[in-house]
Amino acid sequence: MDPLSVGLVAGLIGLALGVVGMFAFSLSERSRRVPLDIDEPTLPEGAAEVLSVVGRAYIVLDTVDGVVRASPGAYAFGLVRGHTVVHQELVELAKRVRSDGVIEERDLILPRLALPAAGQSAGGAAAAGVQGAALHGAPNQSTLVIQVRVAPLGEEYILLLADDRTEIARTEAVRNDFVANVSHELKTPVGAISLLAEALESAPEDQATVRRFASRMMTESARLAALIQDIIELSRVQGKDVAVVGTEVDMNAVIAEAVDRTRTPAQSRNITLAVGQAHPAWVHGEQAQLVTALRNLIDNAVRYSPENTQVGIGLSTTDGVVSVSISDQGDGLTPAEQDRIFERFYRVDTARSRHTGGTGLGLSIVKHIISNHGGEVTLWSAPKMGSTFTVRLPELSNPMADGATHHRADRHPHLN
Repeated sequence: MDPLSVGLVAGLIGLALGVVGMFAFSLSERSRRVPLDIDEPTLPEGAAEVLSVVGRAYIVLDTVDGVVRASPGAYAFGLVRGHTVVHQELVELAKRVRSDGVIEERDLILPRLALPAAGQSAGGAAAAGVQGAALHGAPNQSTLVIQVRVAPLGEEYILLLADDRTEIARTEAVRNDFVANVSHELKTPVGAISLLAEALESAPEDQATVRRFASRMMTESARLAALIQDIIELSRVQGKDVAVVGTEVDMNAVIAEAVDRTRTPAQSRNITLAVGQAHPAWVHGEQAQLVTALRNLIDNAVRYSPENTQVGIGLSTTDGVVSVSISDQGDGLTPAEQDRIFERFYRVDTARSRHTGGTGLGLSIVKHIISNHGGEVTLWSAPKMGSTFTVRLPELSNPMADGATHHRADRHPHLN
């Protein structure tokens, strides 16, 4: 081939390569402008709408247990962190449902703050241990009780529905404890009365024995009546809405009536009830309930004070708060006893409480009444230094006409 032909062929090849290159560059630019079509995880049609109105916390997991979607409630309960299920128990439930397709429902008690499930290879057993221990008692502040329903969602997803049952479980545990305690407390006086009645029947001619056993029967009957009355009172204060039935209440009148009701047992032990000066102090509430609360506190102070001592009752108002303090000169309480003093049926000294006729419900009633009135009751105490219970209630400002406060001291002259 001559040199001219070779040059012509080379030129044609170069031109062809240039055209191909320009075409390839054009395709490349065009592909850059078109977004990549990557499939995002999608729920079955209508599932998202149903989940939005289901009213329960939910989690949707993919085939590798990653969180595809979760409700705010699931995050609030601490079930999900980022895109990871926190608790290994939930992951195991999801795996079983994915494996056999059978819907499962469980009640679980889980720690509120836990490591994500992916990091629980060594901690899974520990978490299960926490769960097992919690199932035998009332849930505490660090545990969450949930009812979980796990089901397949479409062909590739798993749905977990969670319902918070913590408060229900706590209430149920308290109710069970209360029933058990009431049964135990009622058995004691009833059993004693039964035995005393048999003793009386076997010795009808022995007048001294009859009188002695009859006296003990009266004591046990009084204990039984007091216990039943306190149970009724506790049930009553738990079911009443003070915000609806409450009225304007003068706390000076409440103190006066509570002191009057406890004056006789105090005098029998030569205990002086020292009442401070009256002050204008009004609250919104039910006077009968507030009298019951203060009477229980004063009665408690009298019961646990040595003879020939003094119980002080003081009233003050500061920054919109009405405070009533009841102080005794008793043995005082240890920190451990103070933590439990408001529990139902708790007694610091069981033997002494039975001797004095205490039911173990008085302070629990006080706590419920004051809580119903939007207030609080606190305790300061130290061994050998006595105890001071303080009730704090929101003050009712300008409760009546201006003349309402001018005659309070006249109605309660002994408070001055």
